[in-house]
Order: sequence, then C-alpha cells, then structure tokens
Amino acid sequence: MDFGPGVAALQAWGGQVATYSNQTVVDKVPSDMLHMVDPHWYQFPPMNPLWHSLLGFTIGVLGFISMAGNGMVVYIFMTTKTLKTPSNLLVVNLAFSDFLMMCAMCPAMVVNCYHETWVWGPFACELYGCAGSLFGCVSIWTMTMIAFDRYNVIVKGIAAKPMTNNGALLRIFGIWAFSLIWTLAPLFGWNRYVPEGNMTACGTDYLNKEWLSRSYILVYSVFVYFMPLVLIIYSYYFIVQAVTAHEKAMREQAKKMNVASLRSAEAANTSAECKLAKVALMTISLWFMAWTPYLIINYAGIFESMPISPLATIWGSLFAKANAVYNPIVYGISHPRYQKALYARFPALACTAPADDGASVASAITAVSEEKPAA
Repeated sequence: MDFGPGVAALQAWGGQVATYSNQTVVDKVPSDMLHMVDPHWYQFPPMNPLWHSLLGFTIGVLGFISMAGNGMVVYIFMTTKTLKTPSNLLVVNLAFSDFLMMCAMCPAMVVNCYHETWVWGPFACELYGCAGSLFGCVSIWTMTMIAFDRYNVIVKGIAAKPMTNNGALLRIFGIWAFSLIWTLAPLFGWNRYVPEGNMTACGTDYLNKEWLSRSYILVYSVFVYFMPLVLIIYSYYFIVQAVTAHEKAMREQAKKMNVASLRSAEAANTSAECKLAKVALMTISLWFMAWTPYLIINYAGIFESMPISPLATIWGSLFAKANAVYNPIVYGISHPRYQKALYARFPALACTAPADDGASVASAITAVSEEKPAA
C-alpha cells in the first residue's frame, strides 16, 4: 500500500540511519560550540531533515503572524485616543514583548533549521536563550498584572483605587527589571544557556547534574511559572465569585419586581467587563498551554524522570513560541474598540460590519455591585 511521499521519505531516512549508525545529531555542530553540548545528545542519530524543514516552515509562519499581529496591536493601541488608558498600557506591553520575542528568535531559528544545526556561534546562543527567557517572563507577569487589574475592578468595585498612567508604567518597569534578573543569572554561573537537543535552538541547561544548576530551574519555575499561576487562579476565583453573586442578586430583584430582566446600561457594561475578563483568562490559559511542554522537558531533565530525545525538544520550542501568536488574535476578536479602530485604519481587514464601541480589555471603570432589593 502506498502511503505517499512523506511516509516513503521517513522510511528511506530510517534505512539511512541504520546504515550510518555511527553518526549523531551533534555531528554538524560547529567545533566552537561543542563545549556547550551535553554528552546526553551524542547517543542520538541525526534527525530526519524533513523535521527540520517542517520546524523551520512552521516557525517562519508563526513569526510572520506574530510580528504582524502584535505590531498592529501596538500601533492601534498607541495611536487611538480612546484606547490610551492606563490599564491598556499592560496590553501594549504584552504585545510589545511578544513582538520582540519573535523578532529575536524566529529569523535565527529559521536559518538554523535550514542548516540543520546552530550556526551563529556560542555568544549568539547565549543571547538567544536570554531573549526567550526575558520575553517569556515579561509576558506571563504582564498577564498576571492584567488579572490583578480585573480583580481590582470587578471584585473591589467602587472601592478600588483606579490605576494611573504612572502606576501602570511602574508595574511595567518592575516586570522588566524582575525578568531581567532571571535572564542574566545563567550568564553569571547560575545554570547556563546551551543548544537544545535538535541543535537549532538554545535554552537553559536542564541536563547538568550539579545541584547549583538544577536549583536555578527549580527556583525559576516557582517564580515564573507556579507563582503567577497561583496568583491568577486566586484573582479569577474571586472574580467568578463576585460575578456569580451579582447575577444572582439581579435575578432575585427581577423576580420581586415581576419583570423579565433588570439589565440597565450599567448592568450591560458590567456584563461586558465580565466577558472581557473571561477573554483575559483564556489568553492566560493559552500561555500556560504554550509553556507547559517546555517546563515538562526541563523537569524531565533535572529529575531524569523520562528520556528526552532531540525530537521532543522541538515541541517545547514550538509550543513556547506559539504563545506569541495567540494574543493579537484573541484581542482582535474580543476588543470592540480595537476592532473599530482596526477597521478604520485598515478597511480591507473588515470581514464583517465594525463592532459597537465597548469597554477596554484590561481597564474598567464599571464595578460589579449587587442591586439593592426593592422595599
């Protein structure tokens, strides 16, 4: 039975690997990079060139979509007066971080996939690892600040202290400073940046058996993965609780007044805020879905809990970089003011009629409050 040229190519490559079993995935690595390659990778034969081609093509497509999408988000938000709110600065920071991630990582990886190995030298490998760590950390903590803003608006309501431009800028500065500390640590001896198993990307050294190196990944994962996750779950738990109580109060009030609904303009705005909070939660969930495979690979390396192959590291790189594509798509679909401004600037992108004006994604002036029952 003929399964097509793709399967035939894989079968042919399998025969070549059997014939040249003395070759390894490290063979094409430049000599000045060999001191950075862990002995673990010498046991694996070269990867099928088809995998490199597929990875390079996929990363190229993701990079184009991400840079175009996030660049458009930054442009629209910064040039539209109605979108220039303190909380939307967090949205801009998220898009800017994702944009820089793909600018720094996509072109280099596409070239490496063409050569089937890392070709930029040791220093560029460290810079590449730095960029991935920095922009990834900035993205997750920016999303955490967006979740806090949702919590502040929806749960605290009118008692909440509104965020100012200076407050938003201070948060953004803190996020970048905090992320930079974790990024620079491997350059000063706490872990290091090395080529990954597919030899086309670089990241943290999760195969080093020294506990000084292992401790970095453990502590880093606590502050850049698990802590934001706990804080976000905490925020959205109380957001859902507040929204549920609000909706219950409105239904009871409507029942007492013998009307179908009490949806006033204010209540409609509140409902819109709750909807946008769900959108933010979906964006954050997508981020964790993107970075969890990379976390699993790192933990599998330091705990030696499962074998790691060069092919497995491809999925870590791919899923991690894909998170930079999600955000502009989600915001473009869910943000009424962004849609309106986008259609005004680029009419050709309007597949449907422009959406009605609405509230911002990360900022809000509407509080969730219970309606008082009628006397």
